[in-house]
Amino acid sequence: MNSEVRQGPPRLVALVSGGGTTVRNLHARIAAGDLNARLAGVIASRPCRGAQWAAEAGLPCRIIRRGDFDGVESFSQAVTEAVDAAAPDLVVLAGYLQLWQFPRRYDDRVMNIHPALLPSFGGAGMWGHHVHEAVLAAGCKVSGCTVHFCDHQYDTGPIIVQRCVDVLEGDTPDTLAARVFQQECIAYPEAVKLFTEGRLRIDGRIVHVEAP
Repeated sequence: MNSEVRQGPPRLVALVSGGGTTVRNLHARIAAGDLNARLAGVIASRPCRGAQWAAEAGLPCRIIRRGDFDGVESFSQAVTEAVDAAAPDLVVLAGYLQLWQFPRRYDDRVMNIHPALLPSFGGAGMWGHHVHEAVLAAGCKVSGCTVHFCDHQYDTGPIIVQRCVDVLEGDTPDTLAARVFQQECIAYPEAVKLFTEGRLRIDGRIVHVEAP
């Protein structure tokens, strides 16, 4: 976490690209008192329902489109400047579909959630229903979700929390996605809470959870 001493709860910035269901869940957990954090801002990669929700909720929100930049470096720099302005302790990717090459000062301070049990069914192009379709096509008997720290590749960072669901006979991508999302709503707040409590210790690719 940021070594700077601050007043108030840890600050989160969320990066979104779609409907914003993940960031809405985190915001609801904060409002309910289940998560000691403050959502300090939202950055969207395009106009989307998540950005609209943030604006309606009175949260600072910026839209930074990948197509407005020549390359990933200049795009990432713009995202970094927006993130820096919010001064977060933790950045949470919440259905964010762009690669953000963050600077070293954000190492171990950027989280993502993936709708499968990594390291299976991850990588470029594996998001949303593409993941659930692949799980069903492979004949998997279980699926789930994974919260992990980010590096500069898709879905390869150290794993923090995983939760499982059974794959049922007759499942479709929609029915499987609905059950996985129920677990996402538990797993992401759990991982964020462990971070804000200072209970995560990273040793190479292994994330250890310290006792409270």
